[in-house]
Amino acid sequence: MNRQMIRVEPLSSYLERWKAPTSAATRSGDTIYVSGFPPFDPDTGDVIEGASIERQAELVLEQMKLCLETAGSSLENVLKCNVYCTSVEKFAAVNAVYGRYFPSDPPARIFVCVPAWPGPFDIEIDCVAAV
Repeated sequence: MNRQMIRVEPLSSYLERWKAPTSAATRSGDTIYVSGFPPFDPDTGDVIEGASIERQAELVLEQMKLCLETAGSSLENVLKCNVYCTSVEKFAAVNAVYGRYFPSDPPARIFVCVPAWPGPFDIEIDCVAAV
């Protein structure tokens, strides 16, 4: 198996600060796997605290977009997303933001409720995309 780790700045550095043993993105053949990220504040690299679920969703989707583009893909090539959120009550708000990033022919998706994260945030989204 041919596997390539893809460094995506500044996200890879943020992960290192968290001591997270993960790559921002991995490529194998014509497939890109993008890790889920907490909503990092683009100005500081810290996890954004106190932000609405809409803002958190925008940040994680922008981070996903950056990873895809760095890896030579795009949102249009996403095959599947996994959305992890701390409350089903946030589904409608997340769905509204998600729909702006995938306005037509959206990828397959799952929405999973998780009890908590090891940080003050409510959402992560990972994906699999074609190159």
